[in-house]
Amino acid sequence: MATRARDRSRHVADRGDGGDRTSPREGRGPRAAVAALLGSSGQIAVAMMLMNLATYGFTMSAARIIGPVPYGAFFALMNLVMIVSVVQLGLQATAARRISADPTHVGQIEREVLRVSMRASLLLGGLLLVGAPLVNHLLGLDSLPTALLAAVAAVPMTMTGAQAGILQGERRWRQLAILYVLSGVPRLVVGLALILWQPTEFMAFLGVTLGYYAPFLYGLAVLRHGRESGDTHDRHGFLPVIKEAVVNSQALFAYFALTNIDMLVGRSVLDSHDSGLYAAGLIVSRAVMFLPQFVVVAFPSMSTSLNPARALVSSMALVGGLGGACVLATAVLPDLVLVFAGGREYDEVSGLLWVFALLGTCMALLQLLVYFVLARQGTLSIVLVWVALVVLVGVASTMVSSVSGLLGVVLAVELVLLLVLSAISFVKLRERPTAQ
Repeated sequence: MATRARDRSRHVADRGDGGDRTSPREGRGPRAAVAALLGSSGQIAVAMMLMNLATYGFTMSAARIIGPVPYGAFFALMNLVMIVSVVQLGLQATAARRISADPTHVGQIEREVLRVSMRASLLLGGLLLVGAPLVNHLLGLDSLPTALLAAVAAVPMTMTGAQAGILQGERRWRQLAILYVLSGVPRLVVGLALILWQPTEFMAFLGVTLGYYAPFLYGLAVLRHGRESGDTHDRHGFLPVIKEAVVNSQALFAYFALTNIDMLVGRSVLDSHDSGLYAAGLIVSRAVMFLPQFVVVAFPSMSTSLNPARALVSSMALVGGLGGACVLATAVLPDLVLVFAGGREYDEVSGLLWVFALLGTCMALLQLLVYFVLARQGTLSIVLVWVALVVLVGVASTMVSSVSGLLGVVLAVELVLLLVLSAISFVKLRERPTAQ
């Protein structure tokens, strides 16, 4: 029984999408090459493109429809949710790495990850529910029901992370691609309908909240028949999974807090109008940051790569190249980019859009380095991310009073961190390829 389960697990991991195979006859010619690409991890890129287009389509629509002041409140709450989504991403990274590194125990890993994610989602939702009055006050929402929606959104969001990690680790690309599409398209459709009905920050975030339930319900459906456990191992038990998820989550928390705390600080140091302008500029940053989403697909391979230095250089070159192209395009065509960042109502920030694109490039490179550290099971570099977070909050809270000032502080801190982490990563890889 154990041998059959082990063989079946390896078979699932090797099949690529959890069920598609191409015969030798079908494997010839350009059409077959395209089919093979779309039948494996290539379809994830398409799914993520659709997810990001839908997500940013709704974000840009909300900026135009509800106006700068409500949009500033909405975006601040979105940043808070993105920060707490580190639990979701930590669970996803844990599941993907463990299953990819040890497919013979996929059944045990799946069961324990889902068990941990259920408890984590309920705990996070409960904390946000209790802390809703504080969130309402700190973000200046003036709407307790809007703050409460964060708790309602946290539960399905966190569970979806575990589901995505299982599908990612098993390389079930088709199901993972559908899950990603459902993470964006329902938000656009439902959210747009709600803000057209009532253009408020509550309706905007209600659309986001309802959108989180679509991928969660799909994940429940595709994982309803769990894998057979086969043989088990103590290292994949409940406590080891929790430990790795916590380590991954705190690392990702440091990164997401660093790259999202500026909007939360901006709500306290800028007036409502300027914070809305800053939020519009961050649409460009987020677009550039999430453009190179191949990191998610590459994560299982990164954890077992025999040449991590080459993998890191290639990945950074590709991410940097894409980001550089975006910065150049934004500098040359700021008026066109402004159309996608909220329109003429946000014209005051048009001259800074290329700087926001540069910030997005820096954030994307930092994201790559953080995921690389997690894939190699290193922790040293994360300390510097925490230090950068403290510096950013301290400086921005006491020395900033304008949109350009806040943007300058954030960019300077993240550029310095990027240079230091890059140097440390390559030095450590040269000294000890499997540790960082």
